[in-house]
Amino acid sequence: MSDVTLSEFVEATATQFGIPGVAVGLLIDGREVFACHGVTSLDNPQPIDSDTLFQLSSITKTYTATALMRLAAEGRVDLDATVRTYLPEFALADEDAADQITVANLLNHTAGLDWNLVVDTGDGEDALAEFVARLPELDLIAEPGARASYSQAGYNLAGRIVEKVTGQPFEQAVADLVLAPLGLTHSSFTRREITARRFAEGHNAEEDGSLTVACLWRPSRANNPGGGLASSAADQLRWARFHLGDGGAVLPTGSLLAMHRPTVELRASSLGDAIGLGWLLRDIDGVRTIGHGGSGNGQFAELLIVPERNFAVVVMSNAGPEGIACNQAIVRWALEHYLGIHDRDPEPLPYDASRAAELTGTYDIDAMTLTIDADETGLNLAVAVKPEVRAAMDGAMPPDYPAAAIGLLPGDGDEYIVTGGGLRGQLGYFSRDASGTIVGIDLAGRLFQRVAA
Repeated sequence: MSDVTLSEFVEATATQFGIPGVAVGLLIDGREVFACHGVTSLDNPQPIDSDTLFQLSSITKTYTATALMRLAAEGRVDLDATVRTYLPEFALADEDAADQITVANLLNHTAGLDWNLVVDTGDGEDALAEFVARLPELDLIAEPGARASYSQAGYNLAGRIVEKVTGQPFEQAVADLVLAPLGLTHSSFTRREITARRFAEGHNAEEDGSLTVACLWRPSRANNPGGGLASSAADQLRWARFHLGDGGAVLPTGSLLAMHRPTVELRASSLGDAIGLGWLLRDIDGVRTIGHGGSGNGQFAELLIVPERNFAVVVMSNAGPEGIACNQAIVRWALEHYLGIHDRDPEPLPYDASRAAELTGTYDIDAMTLTIDADETGLNLAVAVKPEVRAAMDGAMPPDYPAAAIGLLPGDGDEYIVTGGGLRGQLGYFSRDASGTIVGIDLAGRLFQRVAA
C-alpha cells in the first residue's frame, strides 16, 4: 500500500490535471473521510470544503429514480404502466412508440428516445410540461425496450410524471420525497438556495490552455430531472449511506435493492456493464459496484458505491476537459488503496489500416456531431456541438472535444477505447444493420447514428 495520503494524492492529481477545485469524500465502513483542494472559482476564489456545492449533473438521475421508486412503493405509480397512464398528453412522432413506453423504460434508458432536445422552455413551473409538449420533435433511435441508449429526455419525461402524480413542481416533490427525509440540507435545485451557500463554478480551457469561468452555470429548468441538482461531498456520502441499505422512511429495503439489480446489459460502455433503475452497474476486478457520473459545463462528478465492502467514493471537480480524467484517477486510487481493487483500461489492438474506411464518417445525435477519421498512425474521434445549437445557446456551451486517438479492442473488432484527450478511457462500439453495414457508434452510452455521405 502506498504511503501517500488521500489529501496528498488529491492535491497532486488536481495539480497534474490543472483543476482549480476538487472535493472528495470516502465512506469506509461507516467512517467518513474528506479531502478537499483548491478554490471554487478563479474569478472569485473561495476554499473548497466538504459542504461546497457542485453541480451533480447526471447523478441527479439517481434522485429522480428514487423519487419514482418511493411513489411506486406507495402505490401511486406502477413502473410497468405506460407513460400515457400518467401523461395522456404524451406524444411522439411515432404514436405506436408513445403508446408502448413504460415508466421503467425511462428509468433504465430503454425507451428508444434520442439523447435530448436542446430547447429552453423557460424557468417557470410549466418548463417540464412545455418540454414534454415538444417531444414529437425528438428522434427515436430504437423500438421501446429494444436496447439501452442513454437519454436525458427520458429522465425529463420521468420528472414530469413526478409532477403529475404529486401535484407539485418537480423540485419541490423531490425535496419532499427524498431530500428532506434524508437530511440532505446541502442539496438543491433552486438557484436562490444554492447561491446562498458556497458553490463551485465550472471552468473551461481556452485554446491556449488557460481556464475561464463557464458562461452557463446550470442547465435549463426542464433538464432538472436528469441533471439539475447541486450538492456537496458530505451530502453525497449521506446519499451513499442511504443506498447502502439505510432506507429509513424513504424506501422499503426491497425497493431500494431493486434499483441496484441489472435490468438491461450494456456493451463496451464506460457507463458500466448493466443498468438498474437509475443506477449504473459495473463489476470491477470481480467486485460489484453501483454508481453514476455527471458532466456539466466545466464541472464533473463521480459517485461509486461498493455495497459488499460498505464503501463509497465521491469526487467533484470544476474544470474541463480534464475533470473526467482527474475524477477517474482519484476513484481508481481510492479503490486500490482502501479495497485492493484494481481498475485498469483494456489494451487496444495494433492499428489495422484496412478497417479504417469502413469506420470513418460522421455520426449524429440531436445536439452533437461525432467524426471518425484516420491517418497513417490510426483512427481518431472528435465530438463537436452542432453550430446551430451553439449559436442558439449564445455561446454558453462547453468547448468541443478535439480529435483524439481511439483503438479497437479484442473480440469482434467493433469495440473501441479512446486513448487520448479529455475523453480518454471512454469505451464504445460500432453498430451494424442486418447486412453488416456500420450504421452507428455508441459513446458514453449514447447512440450516434451514421450520416449518409
